[in-house]
Amino acid sequence: MAAMTIGEVAKRTGVGVETIRFYEKQGLLAAPPRRRATSPSQAGRREYPPDAVVRIRFVQRAKELGFSLKEIGELLSLRLEPGITCANVRAKATAKLANIEQKIDTLGRMKTALVKLVKGCSGTGPTSECPILEALDREGN
Repeated sequence: MAAMTIGEVAKRTGVGVETIRFYEKQGLLAAPPRRRATSPSQAGRREYPPDAVVRIRFVQRAKELGFSLKEIGELLSLRLEPGITCANVRAKATAKLANIEQKIDTLGRMKTALVKLVKGCSGTGPTSECPILEALDREGN
């Protein structure tokens, strides 16, 4: 695969041009060199190497698994550090999994509390007597 324009990379990865530029600013993707002027229409265009597509797809898959851009940058840098093993990558994934499980627990508690509030409200009467609003006004919920 030959060098590509930013538009071609965007099309191959399914992300927008602005997303690619954002990833560059965040350090997740190296800014490519500018093309040499072989014709006026081609002058100064940035040419992305084929591995830019692979890298952007990596970022997208990691995002789908809940990794933040900072965490994705850390994962990408693990490949470059000497002495790093799969155990280091596994530790990061395990920490992310624990974080997701904690969020699920928190969401479950929120759901239980909200279900209770909704069941306690008939949906009739003025808002000054709404049990949901009254519960939110009370301290120590």
